[in-house]
Amino acid sequence: PEESVDFAGNTGPFIQYTYARIQSILRKADMKITAAVEAEILHEKEKELLKLLATYPEVIQSAAENHSPALVANYVYELVKEYNSFYQSVHILGEANESIKVFRVALSQKVGEVIKTAFGLLGIEVPERM
Repeated sequence: PEESVDFAGNTGPFIQYTYARIQSILRKADMKITAAVEAEILHEKEKELLKLLATYPEVIQSAAENHSPALVANYVYELVKEYNSFYQSVHILGEANESIKVFRVALSQKVGEVIKTAFGLLGIEVPERM
């Protein structure tokens, strides 16, 4: 059906597009994030993303215990929705404060890693570009 290739909503292409967007940000940022980065003031959207990222291990454990890959799929969808809200609310590469910019790039990188890992568990590939 047409919904299965829709780039909006709870679909694989929506999640894959967000992953590709994150990879584009990382390519443009051209930064190697090797250590923890602190930002002076966290934006509300950053806090929400961090809270959601912190629940990832619990979601994976619950999905395994309950033999429910849908828990992983739903988590990734919620993460992608939250990331897109973050993306629309703040400047990432255009941020004037360098430490905040580095933090946002690192946060984007972590979201991308979780998307890729979660989709890997589901047997779904994520494209580097779309």
